[in-house]
Amino acid sequence: MKLTRKMVLSRAKASELHNVRKLNCWGSQLTDISICREMPSLEVITLSVNSVSTLEPVRSCRRLSELYLRRNRIPSLNELFYLKDLPHLRVLWLAENPCCGTSPHLYRMTVLRNLPHLQKLDNQAVTEEELTRALMEGDEITAAPHREGAGNGCPKPPYALNSVSSATETSQNLLSYTEETEVQGQTTTDQSPSFSPRDTMRSHKNRVLNCQKALVSPHLPGTLLPAATVGAPA
Repeated sequence: MKLTRKMVLSRAKASELHNVRKLNCWGSQLTDISICREMPSLEVITLSVNSVSTLEPVRSCRRLSELYLRRNRIPSLNELFYLKDLPHLRVLWLAENPCCGTSPHLYRMTVLRNLPHLQKLDNQAVTEEELTRALMEGDEITAAPHREGAGNGCPKPPYALNSVSSATETSQNLLSYTEETEVQGQTTTDQSPSFSPRDTMRSHKNRVLNCQKALVSPHLPGTLLPAATVGAPA
């Protein structure tokens, strides 16, 4: 299903797409979110429990601070390339997607290496120690995924998707802000975000600088330890 202008304006209670700041599309059977390219003011979007397979449309949402994508069909961590230039992104929930693979550690390290300004990943706070380790143990993503039909926001994945776990919903599955979960006919809405843009930007600049300093080799002063680089999939 395609996310349409009418759906967006109705759910966001807005009159124009460029005025939409918060949008909740939890469990809406969505496959195409290309309309996100027309929402430059978007700050928080919930897309969990859908069938979204690319992050390309949200690269245009330069004010985005919270992105919830749990239980979708994101096929590869190379999709993170589209999030690298979002300066305000602080919260990302990407768990239960095929891109998470079979190694939770490598998955988390790779996400944090490419998105070092995150404060929370998959509902778990990011630590300075993790950011330091991510520079050494995570894979760097330097190019966008190559696939055909990327124009509509719902391209066919370049390879078969892995099965996504259908674990029972628990209280930990609830999002920190706007994801709504239907439980026995009741709707649960979580509290508003606790991060202020000015404070988070300042604190994360310091954290990234500290992590980079920690990687300076004692044997070769001024030289950073090498790390793996991942290009676009063949």
